[in-house]
Amino acid sequence: MQDELIKLIAGRRGHFRMESGYHSEQWFRLGSLFAQPDRLRPFVAELAARLSAHGVDAVCGPMAGGAILARMIATELGIAHLFTERFETPGVTGLFPVRYLLPANLREQARGRTVAIVDDAVSAGSAARGTYADLLECGARPVALGALFIFGDAAASFAAERGLALEGIARLDFNLWKPAACPLCRAGIALELVSDTV
Repeated sequence: MQDELIKLIAGRRGHFRMESGYHSEQWFRLGSLFAQPDRLRPFVAELAARLSAHGVDAVCGPMAGGAILARMIATELGIAHLFTERFETPGVTGLFPVRYLLPANLREQARGRTVAIVDDAVSAGSAARGTYADLLECGARPVALGALFIFGDAAASFAAERGLALEGIARLDFNLWKPAACPLCRAGIALELVSDTV
């Protein structure tokens, strides 16, 4: 199943800054993933089944890919669908500078819910971390983190530290470095400007 899912994305090597602030040598284009719903459906159904085992009554995903996936899983399981929106604060630097917040009209709906956080892909977990923090702020109880793609080990560490079950369909090796420790920076390789990074 993992190999079939990997065929749905394209990637390349270079020197990239992730949304989290970490640097990586890999970049994946995920924006077109949901343009093939029939091919994606078996993987969504599998992830939904795995998350269902954790007794969730809502699924929450960050905009954009995670929110689409959350809606698909919620439909599959017949449970509530929530999403968070991305907020950048000008001038904020360092790791995890982007915030993810539930819109005002969903904040009360999240209260008391047992929630699975989902995203199309998780590497350092910037969107998952922001979503997790705001769900707690809203009085929800996150119990699981799910993704179609889990890149590297950071998601496992984040989930373990917070007592979240971690469910993923495809798991791939993925290097992440803090900017000060990035071997690509030390080698003088310029950062490439791309969007839609994992």
